[in-house]
Amino acid sequence: MAGYLTPALCFFSPTLREALGVEDRTASGRGYALTFDDGPHPQATPAVLEILAERGVRASFFLVGEQVLRNRSVAGEIAARGHAIGLHCHRHRNLLRLPPRAVREDLARAVATIEDATATTPKLYRPPYGILNAEALRSARRAGRRTLLWSHWGRDWDRRATPQGVASRVTDGAGEGAVLLLHDADDYGSPGCWRATVDALPRVLDTLAERGLQAVFP
Repeated sequence: MAGYLTPALCFFSPTLREALGVEDRTASGRGYALTFDDGPHPQATPAVLEILAERGVRASFFLVGEQVLRNRSVAGEIAARGHAIGLHCHRHRNLLRLPPRAVREDLARAVATIEDATATTPKLYRPPYGILNAEALRSARRAGRRTLLWSHWGRDWDRRATPQGVASRVTDGAGEGAVLLLHDADDYGSPGCWRATVDALPRVLDTLAERGLQAVFP
């Protein structure tokens, strides 16, 4: 059991991430990667997509299967606009509570749902809450997916999140190779928290541009 749960410690340990091949930087070590978890959402995701389009920035969206089923057209729009599609899960659960078979079934269902809606096979994987277990890591490797956590996050799911706070937190110390985590949904966070994310996004992009950083895919 201890071995099954050990990958969960990657959330806390950069050393273990490196040992297990779990990434938290862009592959090139250059630019920054903007990533969004938990969508698609019928209001938040289109709002994020519009801002990204206005700025000419592409991002990576880690999709949740059950949300894709509810918002199929939004998922398709993410792909149509040229953004990267990542795999998050089908149901948003802590993997420490799931046995291997449940993990495999959840991921398989999510992949099938995402592929059907976006005509894209996810090449990136990020587990819910950033918490892995051994089966999730093995499944990603078998499928040839890179497991990607993050180097900076906005904690935008919190009910106390403000646009200024989210922008400040997610860009604090962000430089070349940074992977930034935001959320384009509130289904697993505080109701309405996505509004702080949307309002923070222009400030985030401005701050990174002022540092001379270019948005890249992870």
